[in-house]
Amino acid sequence: MNFPSKLIEDAVHEISLLPGIGKKTALRLVLHLLKQSENHTENLTHALNKLRKEIRYCEQCHHISETQICQICTGVKRDKSIICVVEDIPDVMAIENTGQYSGLYHVLGGILSPIHGIGPEQLKIDSLEKRILETNADQKVREVILALPSTMEGDTTAFYITRKLKPLNIKLSTIARGIPIGGELEFTDEVTLGRSILTRVNYSLD
Repeated sequence: MNFPSKLIEDAVHEISLLPGIGKKTALRLVLHLLKQSENHTENLTHALNKLRKEIRYCEQCHHISETQICQICTGVKRDKSIICVVEDIPDVMAIENTGQYSGLYHVLGGILSPIHGIGPEQLKIDSLEKRILETNADQKVREVILALPSTMEGDTTAFYITRKLKPLNIKLSTIARGIPIGGELEFTDEVTLGRSILTRVNYSLD
C-alpha cells in the first residue's frame, strides 16, 4: 500500500495493530481524523492518554475500575454470596447487559492453555481461592458459577478450578449450555445438542 505521507503511514501502522482492524480500515480512520477539527483529535488523544494512565483493576475481582475496589464489588444491592468466574472483562460486560445476574465476579484474565504457555500461575485462580477463604460469616461465599468458554481449554480450566475449590465445601455450578432461542435442531452441532439433552430441565406450564 502506497502512502502520500510518512506521517499517514505511521498512523495507519499503529491503528492497524488494534484487533480486527486491517490496513484499509486503519487508512479510512486516519483520513477521517484528518477531516475533523484539531480539537476533536486532541480530545481523542487526551482521552486515550488518560485511559492508559488512570485506569486500574479492582483488587478484589480484577475487573476494570477507577478505584481500588470496583463499583460492582462495593454495590450494596449485589449478592455477595455468589461469585461468577469468567475468562476476561468482556464477559463481565456481556453478563451485566443481560440484567439477570446480581452477584459478584472474578476475572481470571484468560484460560488454561499449555500450547500458549498459559498455566495456573498466569491466571487469577489463587486469588479466587484466597478471596473465598477470607470472606467473613456475613459475606460468606456460598456458590461459584463457572461461566467459561465451551471449549477444551475452557472445560480444562473449569475442571482445574473445581478440584481446587472442592475442599472449601461450596456449591459449584456452570452456566447452561444448549440450543439458542430460535435455533433449529438440524443445524445444531452434536456437542451442543448432546449437552442440551443431558442438562434438560423440567417442563412447566406455569
